[in-house]
Amino acid sequence: MVVVSARFLRTRRRAARASGSIDRVGEQALFFARALGAVPRAVMHYPKETIRLVAEISMGTGALAVIGGTVVIVGFLTLFTGGIIAVQGFSSLGNIGVEALTGFFAAFINVRIAAPTIAGIGLAATIGAGSTAQLGAMRVSEEIDALETMAIPSIPYLVSTRVMAGMIAIVPLYSLAVIASFIASRFATVVLYGQSAGVYDHYFTTFLIPTDILWSFVQAIFMAVAVMLIHTYYGFNAGGGPVGVGVAVGNAVRASLIAVVTVTLLISLAVYGATGNFNLSG
Repeated sequence: MVVVSARFLRTRRRAARASGSIDRVGEQALFFARALGAVPRAVMHYPKETIRLVAEISMGTGALAVIGGTVVIVGFLTLFTGGIIAVQGFSSLGNIGVEALTGFFAAFINVRIAAPTIAGIGLAATIGAGSTAQLGAMRVSEEIDALETMAIPSIPYLVSTRVMAGMIAIVPLYSLAVIASFIASRFATVVLYGQSAGVYDHYFTTFLIPTDILWSFVQAIFMAVAVMLIHTYYGFNAGGGPVGVGVAVGNAVRASLIAVVTVTLLISLAVYGATGNFNLSG
C-alpha cells in the first residue's frame, strides 16, 4: 500500500487540489447566499452604516476624497474610453468611406460594451479593493471576532451593508460614466475630426435605443453586486497578517475582473443574442 501511495503521489496531490477547489467554490456560494439573504436585515437594522458606506464608496475617504473618489476615477476612465471609441471608429469607418456612421458606433459600443465594462473595472479597482483591505485588516486584527462577541452579526453588518451600498451607489456613478463616454465620443468626432455635428447627432440618436440604456444599467448593477460579493468574501476570510491581506486583495481583483467580463458576456448573449440584434443596410 505504501508503494502504491508513493507511486501515485502526484495523482493524489492533483486530486486533492481539485477537491479543495470544489470545496472553495461551495464555500463561496454559501457565503454569497448568506450575504444576499441578510440584505433586508442590514437595511432594517443598519441604515446609518449603509448610508455611511454609500458616501464612502462614492466620494472616498482620506486623501482619495480630495479628488472625488470613485466618482472621478470612473468618470475619467469612461471619458477616455469614449474618446478612444470615437477615434478608432472614425478611422476604421473612414477606411471604407462611411465615417458618417461614427455616431452609430459610439451609441452602440458605449452603451452595450465599453461603458459598463470600464465602469465595472473601475469599481473593482477602487470600491472592491478598498472593501477587501478594510475587511481583511479587521479580520487579522480580530475586530470581526470582537463584533461577534458583542452579539453583532458580522455578515449583515459588514458584508450585506457593503453589497447594498454598492447597489445604491452604482446608479449615479454609472449615470456619470455613460454621460462622460457620450460627451467624449462627440467631442472627439466633431471637434477633433471636424465631422458635422448634425450628421453625428442624427446617427447617434437614431441608433441609441432606450432599452439598451436600461439593460446597460441592469448590467452595471449585476457587476456591482458581483464585485462587492467577491471582494467582501476575500476580505472577510483573509488571514496571515498584512501579507495575507495583500494576497486577498490581489485574488479578489483578479476574480472580480473575470466576473465583470463574464457578466458582460452573459447579458449580451441573453439580451442581444449572438448577432447583436441590429441590422444595418442601405
